[in-house]
Amino acid sequence: MINIMIADYRAIIREGLKNIVEFDENIQVVAEAGDGKECVNNLLVVDPDVLLFDINMLEVNGIELLEPICRRKKRPKILILTVHNEIEYLIKAINMGVDGYILKDSDSQELINAIKYVYKGNKFVQPSFISFLNSKCIMNDIDNDKIRLLSERELELLKLIVSGFTNKEISSKLYISECTVKNHLSNIFRKIDCADRTQAAIFCIRNRLVDINNI
Repeated sequence: MINIMIADYRAIIREGLKNIVEFDENIQVVAEAGDGKECVNNLLVVDPDVLLFDINMLEVNGIELLEPICRRKKRPKILILTVHNEIEYLIKAINMGVDGYILKDSDSQELINAIKYVYKGNKFVQPSFISFLNSKCIMNDIDNDKIRLLSERELELLKLIVSGFTNKEISSKLYISECTVKNHLSNIFRKIDCADRTQAAIFCIRNRLVDINNI
């Protein structure tokens, strides 16, 4: 059973999210929070597996609230609910180690899948979210030194990551094993100094290795 805590300042949204996620028999909501103080206090008491967090909390900066939570040795997986115009906050959240980002207009099954994905220790970023990253909210400097370290095959994999392909899909598309895909990704992350697929996607877009309008 995956224990969920929902943090959103609107009671009606929390109720709706609870009904959606508990439709899956393997997920249960063990706590809710309507503000930052309640969120922190409840985390100390209930110890959920996943925190479903609306970054736009009342009377508190969502990033400032998440920062001490992310620093904890034992913390829940954090899945952020977001809208398109909050990308600048999410870029900061990436560097804090948040586990996933999903748009508020996602369908119910996509939300449930995202919860299960981050629960297993994976990083989740909704593919449609990537296309909204633009030069207005990310650095414009080109990391030429890091890019030169990448082989043509690694650049190809990096672009597939941005397009939302899973390891299995990349394996099938490039006719290589999933083990080989994982090895390539490990090498890519090391060369461009990224911790996960989300940061690698940001690197790729920031350095204009793909045209986000074609994603």
